Amino acid sequence: MPSAAEIDLHNARMIEWKANWPLVMASTVGFAFYSTISNAIGLFVEPLTQEFGWSRTQIMLGLSLLSITGIVLSPFVGALIDRFGSRRIALPGLVLTAFSIASYGLANGSVLQWTVLWVFQAFILLLIKTTVWTTAVSGTFTAGRSLAIAVTISGVALAQTVIPPLSRWLIAEFGWRNAFFALGLGGGLIAFLLAAFFLYDAKDRKRIALKTAVATGAPEAKAVDLPGLSLREAFRNAPLIRIGIATFITMLMGVGIAVNQVPIIMESGISRESAAYFASLFGVAGIVGKLVTGWLMDRFNPGTVGGITLGVSAFAFLLLLEQFNSTGLIVTGLIVIGYSSGTKLQICAYLTSLYGGLRNYGKIFGVMSSLIAIGGGFGPTAAAAVYDVTGSYTLFIYAAVVLTLFASSLLFWLGPKPKEFGTV
Repeated sequence: MPSAAEIDLHNARMIEWKANWPLVMASTVGFAFYSTISNAIGLFVEPLTQEFGWSRTQIMLGLSLLSITGIVLSPFVGALIDRFGSRRIALPGLVLTAFSIASYGLANGSVLQWTVLWVFQAFILLLIKTTVWTTAVSGTFTAGRSLAIAVTISGVALAQTVIPPLSRWLIAEFGWRNAFFALGLGGGLIAFLLAAFFLYDAKDRKRIALKTAVATGAPEAKAVDLPGLSLREAFRNAPLIRIGIATFITMLMGVGIAVNQVPIIMESGISRESAAYFASLFGVAGIVGKLVTGWLMDRFNPGTVGGITLGVSAFAFLLLLEQFNSTGLIVTGLIVIGYSSGTKLQICAYLTSLYGGLRNYGKIFGVMSSLIAIGGGFGPTAAAAVYDVTGSYTLFIYAAVVLTLFASSLLFWLGPKPKEFGTV
């Protein structure tokens, strides 16, 4: 029978969700819109090549620009979010991103123009990146924060599900130029309207309360700082350092295997067609992983849950080795790895809010985002380099097992979540 404290905690979660589900919906759709161009661009390769004769490298060059700007500028954008709040950053960011995506439809065949459009996109997307949405949700939810973050980050999966088939249909029916216009302006309008009505983070609510109090002449009206570490304290905080190292390692190894999963599977004797089919299980398992882990971290020690979730993927990596030439084991490995991979960003975002607090969450998670971008950017290259040197992914897989277990241990021994930042 649940204790009185457990019942109170359950009721607190229900109250939070009943009051704030529109915010989570707006944040999920906003994060999905952030992922639009990266999920759509592959569908535009063929029509752009046919019309302009561009190489795939020229078309995809912008994706590297997105990664580079994210690595360098994420902490600075986080500082803006801490200063002004999510709403004041996201609303103009959504408008500018909508026009930026639509502007690809104006491409005239100049590689220089195409590159300039991508540079503009790279800077604008920073205004609606992960930190904007997770800051809003983290500052609103306490008892149900982990699941709320998990649902928000599932916006990536929403984009992965909707954008490719939608892009294909738009290109086939209306041409590639109009497809860019529709994706940018149509998707941007939906995301903007939801954000305009429902996106209010803790700073926004305090700002509104302060204005109301001042307008009514309440003498006690004053700004109240959110609890949390300073940036200097965060850089010396052992749990946050461990979270950062664990996140970097899991992104480096996990993304390296995820991007190369089809050739890795083929090394075990599976055909390309079957490998592609099996790889689709990865995405489905990732959605389940986000939601289940979010639910668990709200109810149990979050470091322990995070450590176990990442740790099981280490053993699943072994099932992809060619020595285990079994379809059943490969499918099992992919499901477990996909489940775990889907949780990386959510685990980092939630644990950062717990151990760093919310006062400078934007800056602190901005640094984490840079580590995520570095790990995710270099992981696939590292895996490919190992293959080029050794003729197999085996060495990379073994390294992934060892390093992922180390990352798992860093989270597993984080200890109880702190209460001084208003957590429960």
